[in-house]
Amino acid sequence: MRLSVLRLCFSALVIGLAIYGFLFHLAGVSPDWGNAVKTSIVVLGLGFFAFYVDWRDQQKQMTTISALGFGTIAGLLIGALLWMVLEPFIDLWFVHPMPQITRFLISLISCYISISFLLQTKDEFRFLIPYVEFSKQVKGGKPLVLDTSVIIDGRIADICDTRIIDAMLVLPRFVLQELQAIADSSDKLKRNRGRRGLDILKRLQSNPRVELEMHDGIVPELRDADPKMRVDERLVFFTKALNGKVVTNDFNLNKIAQLQGVDVINLNEVSNALKTIALPGEVLNVRVMKAGDQAGQGIGYLEDGTMVVVDQGRNWIGNEISVTVTSVLQTPAGRMIFGKIEGKTAPPGSLASEAIRTPELKP
Repeated sequence: MRLSVLRLCFSALVIGLAIYGFLFHLAGVSPDWGNAVKTSIVVLGLGFFAFYVDWRDQQKQMTTISALGFGTIAGLLIGALLWMVLEPFIDLWFVHPMPQITRFLISLISCYISISFLLQTKDEFRFLIPYVEFSKQVKGGKPLVLDTSVIIDGRIADICDTRIIDAMLVLPRFVLQELQAIADSSDKLKRNRGRRGLDILKRLQSNPRVELEMHDGIVPELRDADPKMRVDERLVFFTKALNGKVVTNDFNLNKIAQLQGVDVINLNEVSNALKTIALPGEVLNVRVMKAGDQAGQGIGYLEDGTMVVVDQGRNWIGNEISVTVTSVLQTPAGRMIFGKIEGKTAPPGSLASEAIRTPELKP
C-alpha cells in the first residue's frame, strides 16, 4: 500500500513538472514551442525510465523507516553528483530557469530509485560505514522456517501454545503456494490435508504468543534459480540465506538440509525425545491390538503411541496384560519396545488355555 502511494506521488510530480516546463516556455513574450516540447519529453522520459527500473521487479516489500531514511540521503547525494556532471550540458541546452527544474528532477529520480531499491532488498542489504555495520536484527534466536509437512501435521501449533518457542516463525511464499495447491487438489485426501494446513496457519496467525511472518521468499541465492526447482531445494537455500532453521517432518528434507549445513528441527525427533522412557525389566500394562510380523507376536501401543512388540502375545489380542520390557529399539521412525509375558502363554477361556489345562486322553 505504501509503495503504491510512493509510486503515485512520484508519477504526479513528474507529470506536474512536465506540464510546468511546457507552460513556462509558452507563457513568455515569444512562445518557444520547440523548448516546450523538448522539456516535456525529457521530463516524461526520465520519469518513465525511473518508473520502469522500479516496476521491472514485481517482488516488493513494504517500506521501513530505515529504507526511507537511507534512501533519501543516498538519493540526494547521488543527485548532487549527477548534477555536477550534467550541469554544463544542461546549461547549453536549456534557458533559465530550466536548469533549476532539471536539478530538482534529477534529485527526485535519485531519491525514488534509492528508496525503491532499499524497499525491495531491505532483508538482504548491508550498509557499510567505516568501523560501523548496520545489519538486520532478528528477534530472539534464529528464525524458524516452516515446511509444508510440519504445517499439515499441526503439532507446531500445539508447541507454540506451550510458549517454548520464542523465535520468529517464517513462512515463505512458495511454501504457501504449495499448500494452496494441495488444498485445491482433486484427490480428496490431499485436499483435506491442504485445508487442515490452512487452518493451522490461521491458528498460528491468531496466536498472540508467536510471531509469524509471511516472506516473499526472494533472496539473492534464488533470484537466478530455475523456476522448476523443487520446493524442498528452494526451502534449503532460502533458510541458509536467512541464517535460520528448517522445521519439518520430512526425513529426506532433513538429510538434504544437513548436507547443506542448515540446522533442522524435526518434530518427529522432538516427539520421540519426549516419549516415555522404558528400561529393561520394567513392567508395562499394554492392550494387545493386533498380530505381529513374526510367529506368535502381538502388537500393542502405549498412550503416547509407542509400539510394544509382545513375544507370544498373539493369543492375547483384545486383552490388557502386564508385559516385562526386554529391550528398546530407537529408530528414525520412532521408538519400539520389546517385551514378554511372564508365566502366561494363553488368556483364560481360550482354546489354547483349555488345551493346556485339560490333558489329551489316550486310549
